[in-house]
Amino acid sequence: MPSSVAPIQGLAQDPPLARSRAEIVGDLRRLLPKLESVSTSRQGFSFGLPALDAHLPGRSLATGALHEVASEREGDMPAAFGFVAALLGRMPEGAPLLLVLSPRGLADYGRPYGHGLAELGLDPARLILVETQDELQALWAMEEALRSAVPAAVAGAIGRDLDLKASRRLHLAAGSSGLPLILLRPAGMTGSSAAATRWRVGAARAERDRFGLFGRRRWRLRLERCRNGQIGEWLVEWDHVAYRFSLVAPMADPAAPGGRGEQPLAASAARS
Repeated sequence: MPSSVAPIQGLAQDPPLARSRAEIVGDLRRLLPKLESVSTSRQGFSFGLPALDAHLPGRSLATGALHEVASEREGDMPAAFGFVAALLGRMPEGAPLLLVLSPRGLADYGRPYGHGLAELGLDPARLILVETQDELQALWAMEEALRSAVPAAVAGAIGRDLDLKASRRLHLAAGSSGLPLILLRPAGMTGSSAAATRWRVGAARAERDRFGLFGRRRWRLRLERCRNGQIGEWLVEWDHVAYRFSLVAPMADPAAPGGRGEQPLAASAARS
């Protein structure tokens, strides 16, 4: 298998390096004041897919809000991270993007890899990577970065379930800054949350070209919760040349007629 396949979801296999809270505080204080705040439109950002965007309030993912992403299964975490990276790549240019990793966030899958991120439309030069010693430090770092209102967006990966209080703090911090927070959580997340949307992502089989090589990466997306919107399921693929999503085919029973975001799905996502 060629080496170029290894970073397909934007992950490299080097072990993460934990850092103390004092080091994180010092770095953030030195870096953030030197950067200019970005004005992020509160109109949100879309997927560029009318069938999917129609399920979202205002036909876009809201800025100033917490959005949660989880993998269908433990082995789908790299696919879920790739989806998060593709979303970050759609953020307005002119300001950095902050990614906070807890020790358990992506521990089994390595660290973000520049070439893999670039294929997902995310310029590695824009990315500020913060690695913490524990989950609480990761939550704190995300909240402080949001309150600074400096990055274009904040993302994080943690290895634990969040309680309602913690998710509400993050959602309020995002709301006060007008910036989006995309939080990657483990497959088994079940707790209540203040997030505006909750996504479940699974890796889908990519088609092969005439040479037998895999083509565009594909994801099974399930919108499990959408405040003031509608749940649904889609099979999408990523065009790494045009840096955009495209809809492959609708999932079976994509959304219950008239169903709102607070209602549970009637069935789990189809698996391929």
